[in-house]
Amino acid sequence: MKAALLLDRGVVKVAGEGARNFLHGLVTADMLDLKPGVARFCALLTPQGKIIADFLAVEAPAADGGGFFLDLSRDLAVPLINKLNLYKLRAKVVAENLSDTLGVLAAWPGAGSTGYGLSYADPRLPALGLRTMLPPHLAAAAMAELGAERVEPSAYEAHRIALGVPQGGADYAYGVAFPHEADMDQFGGVDFTKGCYVGQEVVSRIEHRGIARSRAVPVTYEGDAPESGVAVTAGGHTLGTMGSAAGGRGIALLRLDRVAEAFARGEPLLAGERPIRLVKPDWARFAFPGENKAAE
Repeated sequence: MKAALLLDRGVVKVAGEGARNFLHGLVTADMLDLKPGVARFCALLTPQGKIIADFLAVEAPAADGGGFFLDLSRDLAVPLINKLNLYKLRAKVVAENLSDTLGVLAAWPGAGSTGYGLSYADPRLPALGLRTMLPPHLAAAAMAELGAERVEPSAYEAHRIALGVPQGGADYAYGVAFPHEADMDQFGGVDFTKGCYVGQEVVSRIEHRGIARSRAVPVTYEGDAPESGVAVTAGGHTLGTMGSAAGGRGIALLRLDRVAEAFARGEPLLAGERPIRLVKPDWARFAFPGENKAAE
């Protein structure tokens, strides 16, 4: 097992008598049946259905004080709290930024737990392994308890990219991307039966009409990594943008209908000037270019 302290991740705590119902009415996942120690992938959206912030939400046991802890991009902690406070009205809820006192440790592959923090399996994919929120100075002790080798955060990034799991800010832009474009529907990040939440009508329409044309998808390349943000083209036409890349694997946000058209014309994909190839991951249930229908 390998483990890394993810320095780009922060922690927001949402607590209070009304915290569960408050979050449930705002985010894309069902929070009513969330149990302590089990994480759920979800997001807060704009009324237009675009991602403001995505995070892993986990409830602490009552014996440890309870409350919901959100594992998210550190840069989004304050903006998310400000947005939650706008929605709070008279709800008995307090949101606080704990990013200066709690960090996020990722350990993979496999499962486990440690008594040094709040541990939870990554709900997106089993291969992403275990995560733990804890004071950073306890990270070494937690790694030792897990029997994990300490590695740099870049090793975790390479692992994530190899699995084809997109990350906000790297593979899609906050405030611009819809949940389907970020593959949240593939990773259990959207509950299509829970009822109303902010942006729900737009997301439901995309789902039921099957109109998610852009997706963050895995690609491969040879040699040096394509530059993040460079245009992906075919036959001189722009199809999307390149996101994160490491070790011959990458993620690109592409218009899949335009990719299919390029393939039909026999045109290769280029990220800048570097050839790339699409790779369909095991987790994808949507149609890839060249397929007649989505995988069942």
